[in-house]
Amino acid sequence: MKIKEGFVLRELGENFIVVPTGNAKLQFNGMINFNATGAFIWRCLEAGQDRDKTVAALTETYDVDVVTAAADVDRFYAKLREACLVEE
Repeated sequence: MKIKEGFVLRELGENFIVVPTGNAKLQFNGMINFNATGAFIWRCLEAGQDRDKTVAALTETYDVDVVTAAADVDRFYAKLREACLVEE
């Protein structure tokens, strides 16, 4: 899975938003808000990490067990798919 071209993560204080740029603005109207964990997972996707590496990175960075991290990543991926922000 990878992030579609034209979507950029921006940090605004303690908040994170994804905004469309270029041609993506024609197909996506608005922005999406993330918390720090969502931004972390987004950045893992930007770096080309797969699900398992992202789950491992979450458990190394945050105080979370593997089962919870995997569920969080899966939920986040589902939201990205629903918003059509990723390609498989």
